[in-house]
Amino acid sequence: MSDQYGPEYVVKIYEPRIGMEGFLVIDNTVLGPGKGGIRMTPNVTEDEVGRLARTMTWKNSLAGIPFGGAKAGIVWTGAGDEKLKKQYLQTFAKAIKYFTPGKYIAGPDVGTGEKEMRWFTEATGNWRSATGKPANVCMKIFGKPGEKCGIPHEFGSTGFGVAHAAAIAAELAGIDLKKAAVAIHGFGNVGTFTYRYLLAMGAKIVALADKSGAVYAPRGLKREAIGKVLRGEKLLAESAAGRVITAERFWKLPVDILIPASVTDVINESNKNFINVKIIVEAGNIPMQEAIEDELFRRGIIIVPDFVANAGGVISSYAEYRGYNPKIMFKIVERKIAEATRLVVAESITFNTNPRLVAVKIAKERIEAKLARSA
Repeated sequence: MSDQYGPEYVVKIYEPRIGMEGFLVIDNTVLGPGKGGIRMTPNVTEDEVGRLARTMTWKNSLAGIPFGGAKAGIVWTGAGDEKLKKQYLQTFAKAIKYFTPGKYIAGPDVGTGEKEMRWFTEATGNWRSATGKPANVCMKIFGKPGEKCGIPHEFGSTGFGVAHAAAIAAELAGIDLKKAAVAIHGFGNVGTFTYRYLLAMGAKIVALADKSGAVYAPRGLKREAIGKVLRGEKLLAESAAGRVITAERFWKLPVDILIPASVTDVINESNKNFINVKIIVEAGNIPMQEAIEDELFRRGIIIVPDFVANAGGVISSYAEYRGYNPKIMFKIVERKIAEATRLVVAESITFNTNPRLVAVKIAKERIEAKLARSA
């Protein structure tokens, strides 16, 4: 997709010596260098990377951080071969080094994490060329020893932001979060931290689902049993945290807040008509097609779009890029997620307008305003 917003650069990398193929799409840098993670999956395509780069353009604009939108992808089929994976990633990093960090700043995504971000910055030779690095990977150019260190996604900034988005949406819907029943689909990094933070806020988590199955307890899931899942001692379906239910039953639960935190299109034609909730907070990227999202909105469900709710990760990246410590990072995430969620959901409710359309409109206006000022 090409329009007045981008993309500015589409870079294709191929290294025949090792068979590495990758893509970098820098969509828009009006607000700052393009920010977006590197995904390493068997089926990643230039088109997929381009669509994700555009989403990052809107996400970063709406989050109010001086980043543009970008994304990268490496075709990776060598699961388990860490040496080859490092070679792929560092070959890719050296090939796009020219763009970092002035036009592109990398970060973790599907198939990459803090270890890969360490590899990336080692290859580019620039601490600022990627975020999401291990906490002990520090910038040695200036500052005291130990300062300006990495903030890995394992700190839970995305889930932290999702929890605060849920809290703001509940407030605007007139729902007491401490009395709200919450269901979370997906119990990986984002889902587990969303669970932790919502629980700390007083919400009642009544259902969880992951690849092993789903559990439900209308009075709230047992914390001790969930603790065993978080520690890796039990699978969710084996945890005795609640009653084991089918995937179909999960989508029929009459909860206040539903948080899809798993895979793309997890809400689809097969389950959309069962959903009986007041609020959906999209923790995962593209949890449903836009047509289904609009259908649920017209049924009266308040929706916090993905690039609003899950922007905590990229806001954390901005904090790391600036050299802030985790304490300051969490404060920035809370403030910016709350501001964006309140802005989008309030306008959606007031004018009965699809929240995704509201969010994209605001993001575009900010980019166009910056262009007008620099003209």
